[in-house]
Amino acid sequence: MNAAGSIRILTVDDHPMLREGIAAVLASEQDLVLVAEASNGREAVEQFRTHHPDITLMDVQMPEVNGIDAIIKIREEFPNARIIVLTTYTGDAQAARAFKAGAYGYLLKNMVRKELIDTIRLVHAGKKRIPPEIAVEMAQHHSDDALTEREIEVLHEVAAGNANKMVAQLLNISEETVKAHMRSILSKLGANDRTHAVTIAVKRGIIEI
Repeated sequence: MNAAGSIRILTVDDHPMLREGIAAVLASEQDLVLVAEASNGREAVEQFRTHHPDITLMDVQMPEVNGIDAIIKIREEFPNARIIVLTTYTGDAQAARAFKAGAYGYLLKNMVRKELIDTIRLVHAGKKRIPPEIAVEMAQHHSDDALTEREIEVLHEVAAGNANKMVAQLLNISEETVKAHMRSILSKLGANDRTHAVTIAVKRGIIEI
């Protein structure tokens, strides 16, 4: 197939080895062409503006600008951009944020060799793609009360090892307010204690540590 009929791809990941692995997978397909690479979200936006790829493969956790913010920026300028998130994290909350930001596909990095090509072609055809196990997680938590922005801030500080008094000082709120937020967090996450709440939140992609 000539270049005019090819699917043009931008890969975004801060790990060169992963980008090399993806390049090798794409090179085996005549209709897929790697047109550019980026190592963070800021570069991703710049490369997208330059190359206007058909498909962007986007990591989530990167320096400078993360993948979710990069998706939002790209979609603001280019509403038809088709972006597939590549991540090591199975968390339903992270997947939900990615799709809310405008992602078309969500793929775990350990699935790249088996499923990347099919996912690219599906998304290029206008379809969405999400691994069944993540779809199940999202469905299970769909009716959950989401944590508020303030509750997430509190949980971030708790995850950093701060006691309620320090959390209160850092966020400029009262210690009683911190305790109230923690009670709400434990209830919403179905957690037994602070440590359990942090573990659940990290697993689901609600916070990063």
